[in-house]
Amino acid sequence: MRVTHLSLGDFRNYASAELPLAAGPNLLVGQNGQGKTNLVEAIAYFATLRSHRVTGDQALIRAGSDSAVARMGVRSGVREVRLELQLNQGRANRAQVNGNSVRPREITRWFSAVAFAPEDLIIVRGEPSGRRRFLDDALLARHPVASAALADYEKVVRQRTSLLKSTRSRGSTVPSTLSIWNDQLVEYGVQIMIARRELLRDLAGPLRDHYHALVGSDHVPRLGMTESVAASLSERGVSRETPNASELPDVSRETLAQEFHEALRMVQAREIDRGVTLVGPHRDDLVLSLNGLPVKGYASHGESWSFALSLKLGLAELLRAESSAGDPVIILDDVFAELDAGRRARLMSAVGDYEQVIVTAAVESDVPDDVSWQRMRISAGTVAPMECGDDSAVDAAGAEGAAPPVVPTTPDPETSVSRAEARDDGSTEGDSGG
Repeated sequence: MRVTHLSLGDFRNYASAELPLAAGPNLLVGQNGQGKTNLVEAIAYFATLRSHRVTGDQALIRAGSDSAVARMGVRSGVREVRLELQLNQGRANRAQVNGNSVRPREITRWFSAVAFAPEDLIIVRGEPSGRRRFLDDALLARHPVASAALADYEKVVRQRTSLLKSTRSRGSTVPSTLSIWNDQLVEYGVQIMIARRELLRDLAGPLRDHYHALVGSDHVPRLGMTESVAASLSERGVSRETPNASELPDVSRETLAQEFHEALRMVQAREIDRGVTLVGPHRDDLVLSLNGLPVKGYASHGESWSFALSLKLGLAELLRAESSAGDPVIILDDVFAELDAGRRARLMSAVGDYEQVIVTAAVESDVPDDVSWQRMRISAGTVAPMECGDDSAVDAAGAEGAAPPVVPTTPDPETSVSRAEARDDGSTEGDSGG
């Protein structure tokens, strides 16, 4: 799978932009703040329907505009599809596949990408919410149909939490409708929990292999989970952490549902008192360890980078093995500047045989020079081809504000979602806020 072309309108700093992409390695070079990350952010958005940089869509729409449009050609084998997303201020987002209107979440069925950016360090060094987001994005990439369960679960948590808050404020008895929300919370929550467990079991081996390949040492990276259901069932209320993914208990869906219901019964009084849903996948955490110690707080900066990279490379390997549509597109956003020469070479070796790799860099010399890159220069929101070793032109453009030639933008009237005819169809799938 690969992206053949990206077109943007009123997206981030781009009034319009056209980015042609080739099979193999693509390099986008530009000083910080020129717009290169905005391009790969738009590409990655088609895979997850959310940005890896912000929690909502509003920041993606250019200042002063009421919507942004991103169009992308994707080729898988001999088949090419045209994907389009329109992000709207105050209305539901819209989507098209080959000119036909679809729900935004249908887009993820047609495109797969694994992106790594400096922000991904929060997976290993940040709060549990960042690790849950990684898990859910990985589930979506592996099983696009999981978007329905994830969206439904989030809606149930919001509605159930609202009911708990209203019960607390009124001081009333437990409403009969709480059991209905409990049933739905368990139904969707169990689906997510089982899918996460399967993901961790399958990811453990690739994680270990890629970490060893990147670092060249005998360090032992491991994955585990702390689940709020198990914590609530624990006699002392302490989480029963499983530090190794291979040791996650293999329980049936029915057993897990029974445990979930029991955990909800045990915490019901506390939930009403606090007005918060305390049990479920939204309260779980991914456990990352290296040589038996938590990565967060113990691993060095380089080890943390290598662990996060290895997670993404392991996910890419899983997707490649399981997908009939071909390799996921690999996106590396400002990654090489953080690595030493040895790890740069090993990283490029790990992704070099993927059908398409898209790399951004502020300085061309940060990336391995023994790669046949297709190079594009990004400066002040413009895109232009560049020759090998053209770093001086990038520096001059950034320093003097010179505008390189703009690749012309010509919207396709047959495939573009017209803003004039945009309507709010009540769909919320494309409005994911993370």
